[in-house]
Amino acid sequence: MKKTILFVFLIALTFIACSSDQYPELKDGLYARVKTNKGTMVIELFYDKAPATVANFVSLAEGTNPLADSIYKKKAYYDGLTFHRILKDFMIQGGDPEGTGSGGPGYKFHDEFSPELKHDTIGLLSMANSGYGTNGSQFFITLAPSPHLDAYNEAGELRNCENPKISCHSIFGKVVEGYDVLQKIANVEMLNPQAGKPKSPVEIEEVEIIRKGKEARFFDAPKIFTREIDEKEKERKKAEEAARKRKEAKQQQFDELRKQADSLESGLAYVITEKGSKNKPKRSQRVKVNYAGYFAEGELFDTNVKEIADSWDKQTRPQPEMYQPVEIPYGPEAEMIAGFKEGVQQLNYGDKAVLFIPYYLGYGERGYRIIPPRTNLVFEIELLEEPEEE
Repeated sequence: MKKTILFVFLIALTFIACSSDQYPELKDGLYARVKTNKGTMVIELFYDKAPATVANFVSLAEGTNPLADSIYKKKAYYDGLTFHRILKDFMIQGGDPEGTGSGGPGYKFHDEFSPELKHDTIGLLSMANSGYGTNGSQFFITLAPSPHLDAYNEAGELRNCENPKISCHSIFGKVVEGYDVLQKIANVEMLNPQAGKPKSPVEIEEVEIIRKGKEARFFDAPKIFTREIDEKEKERKKAEEAARKRKEAKQQQFDELRKQADSLESGLAYVITEKGSKNKPKRSQRVKVNYAGYFAEGELFDTNVKEIADSWDKQTRPQPEMYQPVEIPYGPEAEMIAGFKEGVQQLNYGDKAVLFIPYYLGYGERGYRIIPPRTNLVFEIELLEEPEEE
């Protein structure tokens, strides 16, 4: 029995050594040898910077992914799939078992963003997705710099990746051999260039994982993928609990302030929480306002103040520089909801207040975007100081 185990172990070591020796010029690391009907590419996998994403790719390639649908168990997932979408001067996309762009392995997992990994050159391996936290098996390889896909902006600040209008993608590797093959795939004859559909299938015949060096040999993809998924779930639950406590504390604060509020004939109620100057803006004069909007239950839904957004771990503006005071006319002609502009008109320069806005002075019977129908709102607002006369 011991001899049998030793024999199997030696065969496994021999196989690993042979795979590694195919590319003696490669440094220690984890690689994917992607054999296609147009040639072979070798891709270095950034397992130190994107462990979950690399573990996902490796475990799918080797048929060991713990979350994959049963039909993919013990099956080399990528073998026989295609690069179903090829957009010249942009990217080639593959990894979809359906070949349509809508297929996947039966699960979705979180993004992994690193400020030093940017879509700044050709040959970068990155996850394709349909939005924040929707990674599966699909990936793409860049054919040109594509900074609009980066999670971090030029200043190193994380973009609002949860915004459906913003594309953020996890980079997890880079082509190190086979750039000529990449270009050959990019230049295949197209049936529909706009849709990226090639005239003849570009097939992924085989994906082989190459491990070089001790660290790569001990990269246990299924175990690491499970660990990273579990850690992310713990983080999510922790953040959810913190958000619940913030929400409850805010609602309690609003309940106490509501008892002190003055009510107007319109149905608006407000309370001045901090007095400013004795000066009031003139009708239609341009003024600047900071605000934070909450649902009546205490949850933040919008603000133009970055510190407030950060305290709720939310990004309410696509770019950091967009967190700026809102400039509006002081009067009913302001293009704001009725309760907000009426509330502003109760303030002097420098005043801070809380407005309790009934739904009919807000977004009404139908609601608007993230505001459900017939939703009462609460706003914390500040009318900024009077500008100095020139």
